[in-house]
Amino acid sequence: MDRPGYASCKADCPHFAKAELLADYLQINLPNFKIHKITQHSDKWEQWLHDICEKNGWKHKRSPIVWRELLDRGGKGLLLGGFNDFMEHAQHYYGITSDMLSEQMLRIAKENLQTHIEIEKEEEYIKSLINPLQVWISSASSPACYNLIPLLANGEVFGMATEVSIHLLDSSHYKDILHGIVMEAEDLAFPLLRSVSMHTELDNAFVQADIVILLDDILLQHKIPSLEDCIRQVTEQCKVYGSLIEKNANSRVKVIVSGKTFVNLRALMIMTFAPSIDGQNIIAVAMFLENAAKAMLARKLNMNSAGVKDVIVWGNISGNSYIDLSKAKVYRYDSAIWGPPNFSRRLLDMIYDGNWVHSEFAFVLSSLSSREHHCLGMSPAHVIATVLRYWYQDSPPGEIVSMGILSEGQFCIPEGIIFSMPVRFQDGSWEVITETEISEETQEALKHLAHDLIQEKQVALGEIPEMRPYKESAFNGFDLLALLEEENFQTPPEDLVTSSGGPNYKKGEIFYTSTELLIHLASLKVKFSGYQGKVRHNHINRTLSILTENPFHHLYFGSLTDEQIVDGICKPHHNTMTNS
Repeated sequence: MDRPGYASCKADCPHFAKAELLADYLQINLPNFKIHKITQHSDKWEQWLHDICEKNGWKHKRSPIVWRELLDRGGKGLLLGGFNDFMEHAQHYYGITSDMLSEQMLRIAKENLQTHIEIEKEEEYIKSLINPLQVWISSASSPACYNLIPLLANGEVFGMATEVSIHLLDSSHYKDILHGIVMEAEDLAFPLLRSVSMHTELDNAFVQADIVILLDDILLQHKIPSLEDCIRQVTEQCKVYGSLIEKNANSRVKVIVSGKTFVNLRALMIMTFAPSIDGQNIIAVAMFLENAAKAMLARKLNMNSAGVKDVIVWGNISGNSYIDLSKAKVYRYDSAIWGPPNFSRRLLDMIYDGNWVHSEFAFVLSSLSSREHHCLGMSPAHVIATVLRYWYQDSPPGEIVSMGILSEGQFCIPEGIIFSMPVRFQDGSWEVITETEISEETQEALKHLAHDLIQEKQVALGEIPEMRPYKESAFNGFDLLALLEEENFQTPPEDLVTSSGGPNYKKGEIFYTSTELLIHLASLKVKFSGYQGKVRHNHINRTLSILTENPFHHLYFGSLTDEQIVDGICKPHHNTMTNS
């Protein structure tokens, strides 16, 4: 045989293993026999086989496929057939066959698949050295982007052998700011920063993108009639971005959604309007809230926040979330018991003030969204860089990372919503830590949180006209602002007021000072957050701000339960609430 032969197969095809051994024997022992072997991953085999057969006018449906290139006739291929055809050809022309056992065939097929995967990884690595990683950042005029660029370009995120090209996307109103950022980034002279470019036209957004980072660029109108209108406006923006990512980005693009505005919903809508992108590659960043919780816990314990691990953020990252400390641990904590660096202790065992967790801790975390609005972008940038580093280089072994992902029913969470839950990063992907045990209290909280996210999704897709509160029969909405703006408070009963003006408590009667009400409202906000929407969330923060700036002596609630207080806040019972 003085013309080259070709054999192609699925990488894990056992029949190819036997044909390959016979072809190698013929090539070694026959001076003019040449064989070229082509392996394809199982996922790509069907399409590759269809293309090669269509090109040459063949009909073949199984692995392997063997053909001869007739070079002296213009290079047209002559199909020999499959495994049996090749064995008969070798037997007829050369009097040689193979007696490989089935067990050997399967073992070699497994080795072939592993080799093929390793070769593919090596080829991708070599390509990355030639073609830089294309990173697109939306809302690039924001402080978070300014702080993020050096972190992406210094080699710590993607590795010291991977160059990056960064594309800055924003409105033409911020053209001057983008130009300044580009010039500063070029002045840094990072060896791995191939280029930095600015873009203000949406038509060419996300072209050949390997990574898309969507910062908080949903520009909401100053006056939004309702929460539902806000959701619809966000959905329209995501429809534009999702369609562009679907059209222009690489098929394996990784999309990271960050910010403080509808983070879960935005990730879900990008997934909806970019259906060909693998859902595994679209995530919502929850680490900002996770790190803030760790920092606050560390301040309480007077230790470094890096020593606080495994704090879990459940639910809606930029809305109603549940901070789970049941698995949290502390390392290198200065106490009576001391151990090596890997020695840890349960965090809740170190915090003896349980009321602090349910009051001040909950209150500060509930106001994080407004705090992030005023931050300088250092923390969000660090969080995004950390998530990307974990994605490309794995998260620390045994450590829990909170991340918003598409639910598939884990932890009894309804399918089809983006929900923050515990994950780990490994081998370029992530997986949910499904072995995490949760309490009945946590499970009930997850039902509240899932309800809100389902409602957001239904409003966004036009399935329902407005949000409905969780357990609507019990709760009727939330308008804390109405309580403090109400001027016609009645005075408390005379027999409850002492000569000094302070309260004289009766059994079952409730008074609050300004400070006490701040703490109590924050705890109620966490307790009954399941039905709370974005606009109402802002009302609560404003209310607490008003309380801080305009303190009063005492507020009288009579003998109301927490549930009745919440209902009273929604529809004030003037006969029981008094500004003293």
